Amino acid sequence: MKKFQTSRRGFTLIELMIVVAIIGILAAIAIPNFLRFQLKAKSAEGKSNLAAIRTAEESFFAEFNSYVSADESPPGAPDNTKRPYVDAVPGAGFDTIGWSPEGRVYFTYAVEDQVAAPGTPPGFHASAQANIDNEADSQLWHYRKATTASKSHSGAGAATSCGAATGIGSTVQPCADQPGSGSSVF
Repeated sequence: MKKFQTSRRGFTLIELMIVVAIIGILAAIAIPNFLRFQLKAKSAEGKSNLAAIRTAEESFFAEFNSYVSADESPPGAPDNTKRPYVDAVPGAGFDTIGWSPEGRVYFTYAVEDQVAAPGTPPGFHASAQANIDNEADSQLWHYRKATTASKSHSGAGAATSCGAATGIGSTVQPCADQPGSGSSVF
């Protein structure tokens, strides 16, 4: 009877190097795509919260015929870390319109009501700012409910620095007069 012998040989060095090279190539492709996906997901926070602020402001306007200004909340310069949300002026601003995000946030949010000429409806400008990619330019999103006679929008801080002539429309969008606004190094 013939006995089959089993080989006790392992992988050769070349086979192991080929496997490591393939894993390296896959990682070189996958890691940047994963980081880009993470930045897009973080950016979605600002856009969706601005849409919620717009809805809250419109609901408040329907009941009280005015819009509410809100200071930058949470206070402080935005960066790429999540911070607990704290209304800058408790009992006013965002608390008045009944808006508060759930959990921690990357963006700083602000609203400024717009001065309207007599006989024209008022408007407001809501903005969100963050530096989620740690680049020189912050990401700035905004929504403007324009009046026919909006005042120039200078704002109290960086989160409300979108120009008055930009972004008239019904969607949340980047500020056209801010470099890199609404985008990150994706």
